[in-house]
Amino acid sequence: MIILSSIIQGLPDFHLIDIVDILLVSYLFYEIYKLVKGTNAMRIFMGIVVLYTIWKLVTLLQMKLLSDLMGQFISMGMLALVVVFQPEVRRFLLMLGTKSFIATKKGRFWWKFKLEKKSETDYDAYVEACVNMSRSKTGALIVFIKENELNDIIASGELIEAKVSSALLETIFFKNTPLHDGAVLVKGNKLISARCILPVSSNSNIDPNLGLRHRSAIGVTEMSDAIAVIVSEQTGAISCVKEGEIIRDISPKQLHDFLEDNEL
Repeated sequence: MIILSSIIQGLPDFHLIDIVDILLVSYLFYEIYKLVKGTNAMRIFMGIVVLYTIWKLVTLLQMKLLSDLMGQFISMGMLALVVVFQPEVRRFLLMLGTKSFIATKKGRFWWKFKLEKKSETDYDAYVEACVNMSRSKTGALIVFIKENELNDIIASGELIEAKVSSALLETIFFKNTPLHDGAVLVKGNKLISARCILPVSSNSNIDPNLGLRHRSAIGVTEMSDAIAVIVSEQTGAISCVKEGEIIRDISPKQLHDFLEDNEL
């Protein structure tokens, strides 16, 4: 009891700003956890969290020698962590630079107010094209641009800028045509670019049976607010992706609802 009492007396004063500090750090750790989840860096990240917790605990217990030793180890190890986490650091900075943080999402701390209006996007054209390509097992990857412009990805393909139609999409993805390989980027009713190169997700939890199209769709939705629709060349199954999460083998009605719910 005496030891516990002395520890409590040695605790620093707790203020409202400390609560805000804890909440912000917790949110930052949560975002980092989502970033490295499913990658080889996950175990390293958890090891760092455990090591940092032990360091703070020994500091609180006033174990000066061990605290100084661990403090030096952690400060010197930061340079090594930049090298170890290089892919994750790049993804994090890329996410900060491209992802819209002011968005209407459940569980977020930011909100965006906008006028309610009925979307003029022709969802039927996309659904019809995907259904027809599914029947003929024609592989396709359509990326729907939202707030993030994705200019670098647009520039990697062939600029088209035409009105979307089922026939146009099916023609582009028809096997052996010059533009069938890669992704098509669209915004609303406008087809912007074809044969675009997308970043491939490095998430190790992805089903190994999924091919490059699916991994690319997951990759671009991880780094931006875009959504994607894939038609499998092997099975003809239609899948949709949002925020790196894939929903496989959906029906035409589910596809229509997915596009409509995301307010394209």
